[in-house]
Amino acid sequence: MTPLTAVLAAEISAGGPIPFRRFMETALYHPGHGYYRRASDPFGKDGDFFTAEQLQPVFGRLMAALAGSLRDKMGGAPEFSLVELGAGRMEMAPAFSAFNYIPVEKERGEMPERFTGVVFANEFFDALPVDLLAARGGTWREMLVGWREDRFHWVEGDEAAPRQLEYARRYLPAPEEGTLLEVNLDALEWLERVASRLERGWVIAIDYGYTARELIRFPEGTLMSYRRHTALEDVLSEPGGRDITAHVNFTALMDRAMELGFAHTRLERLVQTLMTVGEKDQFASALAAGSDAERTRLTLQLKTLLFGMGETFRTLLLGKNVRQ
Repeated sequence: MTPLTAVLAAEISAGGPIPFRRFMETALYHPGHGYYRRASDPFGKDGDFFTAEQLQPVFGRLMAALAGSLRDKMGGAPEFSLVELGAGRMEMAPAFSAFNYIPVEKERGEMPERFTGVVFANEFFDALPVDLLAARGGTWREMLVGWREDRFHWVEGDEAAPRQLEYARRYLPAPEEGTLLEVNLDALEWLERVASRLERGWVIAIDYGYTARELIRFPEGTLMSYRRHTALEDVLSEPGGRDITAHVNFTALMDRAMELGFAHTRLERLVQTLMTVGEKDQFASALAAGSDAERTRLTLQLKTLLFGMGETFRTLLLGKNVRQ
């Protein structure tokens, strides 16, 4: 039993089933026992999963080159800042050292009140807490988490709240009975926060995800937990001991971005983004090394990015008050 199992079980026993969003937020971000707040490192070979940011320095070099090209499009704006959402262990800091680099976490750090530049979000939106809805009898009901016989279990709640219903009916208007859908209102709120502070510049968001047209492929939702590089469908076990993620609805992000004054520039596979950045010098800068052994290591990193993560992740690029 994890420390958070006792915390959440006590809360449920005292007040009844809780929204899944509350369960997920506590499991990931509890100050003492949350998955991303523990002393142990969840990333890398000895952790639970890899991210592109572990493929350093190649990933960092390519993303810095992308940010630099966007700065050039803006006329080399001298006040240019690079804000990273979900900076975590700040693995991108060395690569972004040529910029005014500002790391921001979900509950730590802060964006400038007004700034020009790039907001970089690598696997940030998929780790934000979500509401879980189920299609029942022609409407959407919120799924709650209960506690019984020393384990967490799903409980069907009341009809979803108006904002949740609006989201669900907009992106999945005619679901089959029993369909599950994650509603990530936190992602939209973070985008609103960015829009209120970014005067001119770009958002680069890299993540797992889908478009509204592709939602039909996920009738059981996209929630997953990860432990020792194994994907698990049970997201209620071992809170605080596993990562929990939900795919990103890129259509919802694009719709809200355009309402906020962004221009949708492109949504593409990460491999396309990397190829566009690297083709200028045939990846020479990304693979620059002082020895043959080092170059071999960097080449393996690049191959993993292009032929592994590059095919499963997508890049969303949004521009605000900039030329396309």
